[in-house]
Amino acid sequence: MDWNYQGRLLTENDTLNQFGFIYLITNIATNRKYIGRKYLSKAGYKIINGKKKKIRKDSDWKIYYGSSEELKKDILELGEDNFTREILHFCKTRGHCNYMELREIIDQRALESDRYYNSWVSGRIHKAHLKNLA
Repeated sequence: MDWNYQGRLLTENDTLNQFGFIYLITNIATNRKYIGRKYLSKAGYKIINGKKKKIRKDSDWKIYYGSSEELKKDILELGEDNFTREILHFCKTRGHCNYMELREIIDQRALESDRYYNSWVSGRIHKAHLKNLA
C-alpha cells in the first residue's frame, strides 16, 4: 500500500528536504483512524578511515504502518488493502514533527474517541521548535 499526499500518490520529490511527516491511517471497513508521525531517516554509524562516524540513513517509512498494536493486529487480520495511508503534514525538523503530531491528536480529540486507534500521546515541546515552520 502506497502513501497518499494531497489526493495523489506520494513521490520521492515530495520528501526532499523534509525531516518527517504526520500521517493518518484509515481502516476502510470501519472508518477507524490512527494519527502518527514518522521520521524519514534515523541515526546510524559508518566506519570511515577506521573511525566510527555518525550518519543519517533511511528509516522504514515506506513500509511503516504505525506503532499501535491494535492497528497492527487489524492490518494483519484484514490485510493492507483495507487501509489507506495519508500524509497530512511534512515537517522540516524533529521538533516540528513532534509538535504537529501532538497538535493533530489534540485537534481531532483522538484520545477521547473510540473512532481512533490512538491510546496515548507524549511530548515535550518548546517554543523554539515552532520557529521557522514552513
